[in-house]
Amino acid sequence: MISVRGVVDRVGPTLLRVAVPADRQVADVVIAERGRPVAAGDLVLGVSVADPVELVRACAEAAAVLLKPPHATRSAVRAAAERAGVALIEVHTGTSWAQLVWLLRSVLDAAADESDASPEFGDLFRLADAAAAVVDAPVTIEDANSRVLAYSARQDRTDPARVSTIMGRRVPDDVLARFRSRGVFRDLSRGRTTIFVPAQKDGTLPRLIVPIRMGGELLGSMWAVVPGPVPEERSAAFADAAPVVALHLLRRRAREDAERRRSAELVRAALEGTGSGRLAAAELDLADVPHRVVAVDVPAGEGGRLALLERLTEGVGRRPAVADLHGLLYAVVPDAEGWPALRTALPEGVLVAAGTPVDVAELARSRGEADEALALLRAGLVPGPVAVHDEVWAVLVLHRAAVAAGPVAEVGPLARLRAADDGWLVDTLYEWLRHPGDPRAAAAALSIHPNTLRYRMAKVSELVGADLADPDVRLALLVQLVTLRWR
Repeated sequence: MISVRGVVDRVGPTLLRVAVPADRQVADVVIAERGRPVAAGDLVLGVSVADPVELVRACAEAAAVLLKPPHATRSAVRAAAERAGVALIEVHTGTSWAQLVWLLRSVLDAAADESDASPEFGDLFRLADAAAAVVDAPVTIEDANSRVLAYSARQDRTDPARVSTIMGRRVPDDVLARFRSRGVFRDLSRGRTTIFVPAQKDGTLPRLIVPIRMGGELLGSMWAVVPGPVPEERSAAFADAAPVVALHLLRRRAREDAERRRSAELVRAALEGTGSGRLAAAELDLADVPHRVVAVDVPAGEGGRLALLERLTEGVGRRPAVADLHGLLYAVVPDAEGWPALRTALPEGVLVAAGTPVDVAELARSRGEADEALALLRAGLVPGPVAVHDEVWAVLVLHRAAVAAGPVAEVGPLARLRAADDGWLVDTLYEWLRHPGDPRAAAAALSIHPNTLRYRMAKVSELVGADLADPDVRLALLVQLVTLRWR
């Protein structure tokens, strides 16, 4: 048996969304019909509904009722589901009911067999072979990012572009550029049933391309290398395979999403110190070498977070374990190989901080160090965009001392300087203290001329009224200024 939530998770958010939750077990899929009794555990599909409120009331024993907009979003329907204690599931408006029935039954069969994949779905490679037999040409099945998921036999009849694609498991950039210039991907996004691309001057053979869609979303495409124009009947038969491939890709995505969620939960537990680091390492397949925890300040918005998460989970070498926690992305990477590769691959415009390399049982400590280094970056106290805990130790020592010292900023002559500050005195003293004996570096940090720095420091010395040549005075003032900036 499988729960309603389990069914929704396996089918995936492209097609289904829980509008009203209910923790019930699912046994069968039925289409709502007048006078037909509903049994406990039924998923009831409201294919043609005159009164959705009445349907929900009549399905109080069911596991869930599935409706398309606008029925699933109406407040009266939601209220009826809550009163009946039945789950209400919203189905994407562009979803074919026939495909959904096929997919739901496959999910239930898989759950009954206690297997993650139903035998009905078979294998994408076998499906590629079947599609190749229909079109009488070698076929690849690719996702929406042009990564090869499966390919048929007979690839020896293709061209160098296809060979490079299969060898690299994705379409090479130069090949993508050629197809993009011919408008292929624009046609894919517009929803054409089939796309024929003639032979190109560089020797690339013709292609017959079929988009793979479900619920209005482009999930991928099938590419056949053909000798020339394909007869309409054969082309239509090739396109007829797309809905079946779409179901495979949705199941694949749902399975990957579940695996990613499980991995993220293990990473979060290890980072927060609430779970066994050793157990997490074993389940995440982390090598028995020192690892760093890397904190990445995520760009604003859900889109930026998802894009960065996808980039991190693409991996560089060994795939890092990644989790989203408190608005930050954390990656657990091997110190010797994973961290340098990840550091190079991260995009511009994000702040990145790394803890020290630790045993996998101590990931929570490395996470705390990454957070501490990231706080320095956010405060502008160390140059960005990357801060490594064991490389910024000098600033960390000052900060820890300042924080532990209590309210030290109000002691001594700094209060007079702050009271007279017109926007540049305190910053001038801070940079002068940070660059002892190097007025040019201090002036550069303030974006001013060294002579301007000397003029300002004369005024600072007058207001402070303390011996700035005394190393203890300089250290005390620097600790005070660091404390102000830290807080």
